[in-house]
Amino acid sequence: MPATTIPWRRWISARRPAVDAIGYALGALLGAAVGFTGLWSSLSLLPDPVSPWWSLVAGLPAAALVLLRDRAPLLGSALAGVLLVADVLTVSGVVPVLVALDLLYAAVVRATARIRRRILAVLLVVVAASALGMTLGTGEPRAGILMAIQTAGLLGVSYWWGTSTAQSQELVALHRQRAEDAERMAARDRREAVEREREAMARELHDLVAGHVSAVAIRAEAALSDPAQSDRDAAALRAVRDSSLQAHDALRSMITVLRTSDEPLVISAGTAAIPAMVREAERSGVTVTLRADLTDALPAPLDHAAARIVQEALANCVRHAAGGEATVHLTADARGVDVRVVSRGGEPITVPALPGSGWGLELLRERVRALEGTLDAGPTASGWSVRALLPREVAV
Repeated sequence: MPATTIPWRRWISARRPAVDAIGYALGALLGAAVGFTGLWSSLSLLPDPVSPWWSLVAGLPAAALVLLRDRAPLLGSALAGVLLVADVLTVSGVVPVLVALDLLYAAVVRATARIRRRILAVLLVVVAASALGMTLGTGEPRAGILMAIQTAGLLGVSYWWGTSTAQSQELVALHRQRAEDAERMAARDRREAVEREREAMARELHDLVAGHVSAVAIRAEAALSDPAQSDRDAAALRAVRDSSLQAHDALRSMITVLRTSDEPLVISAGTAAIPAMVREAERSGVTVTLRADLTDALPAPLDHAAARIVQEALANCVRHAAGGEATVHLTADARGVDVRVVSRGGEPITVPALPGSGWGLELLRERVRALEGTLDAGPTASGWSVRALLPREVAV
């Protein structure tokens, strides 16, 4: 049943003024057929009773005015008032009264507060005029008072109902506006808090970390000037110097982003930087074999995540498997990306001690989970293995 009634309801709702106009027209025809006229026969200017069918002269045009209810309710209400007066002074049918009250309600609902006050003033004049007209037409003040009460009751109910509806709509709009304002203010506060945090992070990176990294590069360069250095020591110092300079450049870029950009921080280098990561690991004493099968460009989230996994895994190889071997496998197909880094042999670096924070793998797991992938990391018989499976469809 609902499947058959809902389309009809939608059809009627989309054409409501036309449907109501047809209903009023049918009501006018029915009233004329049964002779339902003469509501205020004492005000009629006609000398003798006339056929009820004459009520259609005002009833049908009044029904047509309902078509103005959504487009121009104030104009429709004024025209309906004119037809109502003409009808009262002649046949006194019921349809012009109903249409006038309907359009009055619609006009009040859509009017501003100032227009509603003007409508109320006009209605008071109409009530006074109806009382005066009835008194003059019948010669009885009591009849004029009763007419004023009837007119005020009919018009007052429509006006009160329309005003109540309009005020309810205005109150809803006000609450909605306040909620939107509060949301905008909260968003602004969040942006300001993020900006303050970014500025604080930029200051700390500049004042503390960048200074230390720069000092490492300067000291490595100074040590390289000693002619007594062996080739092995010189190579290690050059690796330290180059890594420090790269880290310093990365910090400067990060500080610039933190100070000047509202965009979220992302890794700028993707899988295209993996060969450079491999060379850096080899300069640190790890023999790395790279096997990459990436024929198509990866979506940015997958590209960044794959590069970050390889970077962290190679950093752990340098820290915990110095002098050993590592193999980096990268394959991609329509389903996603398979990243594997397997290390063999080597010894942990103990001098100087390089303790890890323990956060690297956990952060990688969070990154992979955000892409709905899986990450497995753990010891093997000869070393350590890290494998991540990243689905392609989630990152698209």
